[in-house]
Amino acid sequence: MAGNSSIFVIVPVYNEAGAIRATVMPLVEAGYAVVVVDDGSADGSSEALKGLPVVVIRHPVNLGQGAALETGKAYALRHGAEIAVHFDADGQHCWEQIPELVAPIVRGEADVVLGSRFLRANDVARTPAVKRLILRGGIIVSGLFTGMWLSDTHNGFRALSRNALDEIEIRENGFAHATEILGAIRKRKLRYREIPATIRYSDYSRSKGQPIWNSVNIVVDLLLQRLFR
Repeated sequence: MAGNSSIFVIVPVYNEAGAIRATVMPLVEAGYAVVVVDDGSADGSSEALKGLPVVVIRHPVNLGQGAALETGKAYALRHGAEIAVHFDADGQHCWEQIPELVAPIVRGEADVVLGSRFLRANDVARTPAVKRLILRGGIIVSGLFTGMWLSDTHNGFRALSRNALDEIEIRENGFAHATEILGAIRKRKLRYREIPATIRYSDYSRSKGQPIWNSVNIVVDLLLQRLFR
């Protein structure tokens, strides 16, 4: 592996003009190949990145985070990515933890590495109580639908090897893509590992977080997918 330049960080963006430049700058400085997928933003998110050496792909309309990640994956595969990292645009993920995230893949021990807020006491303490409750419910839903019983099933901080990128196709456009990814890992018999991940809950990221109704929407999407696939 050539180094950070072969690690593509895919950042799905929807109306994040207030945070996206500060989120992307450390990634660029660390030498990662950064692919920003602007999912139909109406606030000038793409324009906020002018002058930075990043790839910006823009959806003309908002399709959903899953669709943005799939667009970023397609670009990464075409341009020689050995590893892709999913990274939220609002600044809540710690770019400093990317080396730990990709290390099991680099060592040949895993195809997919998933960040978890529930493996270290200090990371659990950072997570708001209501959020913890919702996430615990997500663990049960994802476990029932996929057979994958993890400690944190809706953490957007994850790394995928080139083999995993080839094997996993995200067809669920919305937030249910996280459960879809887990199902694909099991179906394709990909090796996976969870590692501790710290989430920075700033006032900004809290304001941009998923409302409780999104959890209901995820369950509905999964049920419909099960009924009509």
